[in-house]
Amino acid sequence: MGEWSSRVIPIVRGLCLLYVTHKYLGTTVVTYGPSMLPTLGITGNVLLMERISTRTGKLRPGDVVFFRSPENPRRVVCKRLVGMEGDQVTYVVDPKNSDKCNTIVVQKGHVWVEGDNIYNTKDSRNFGAVPYGLVEGKAFWTLLPRKDFGSLAPKPK
Repeated sequence: MGEWSSRVIPIVRGLCLLYVTHKYLGTTVVTYGPSMLPTLGITGNVLLMERISTRTGKLRPGDVVFFRSPENPRRVVCKRLVGMEGDQVTYVVDPKNSDKCNTIVVQKGHVWVEGDNIYNTKDSRNFGAVPYGLVEGKAFWTLLPRKDFGSLAPKPK
């Protein structure tokens, strides 16, 4: 082995470790926008997201999850998991204009997600249940802003 390869091999191993960690274990995610107020801020939060729960089937209603948007697969969206496959979910159809509610049963292989700020969010009420395969991970820790550092807050009442 030459001097060149003795320098490159540790770098390649480090990059491989970073890739595997990001792809299969977890990563940091930056969120912004009003849909998860008051749990997450409008100007941005930095969260830790783990990917293990999605692979092991350990997601539960109340978890904050990240998933590929069914409308634009280039976007990753953050919402609250409200219902799992087979769950009965009652939701307000148009909270800005009426109190009319619908009840559905989440179909097999899907989850129901909603933003905590029901007055300013685009969620399953708009695009329907999300295929489980689009769910990328679960948020479990807030890194920034510093005042929110720690485990993610439970769903507001």
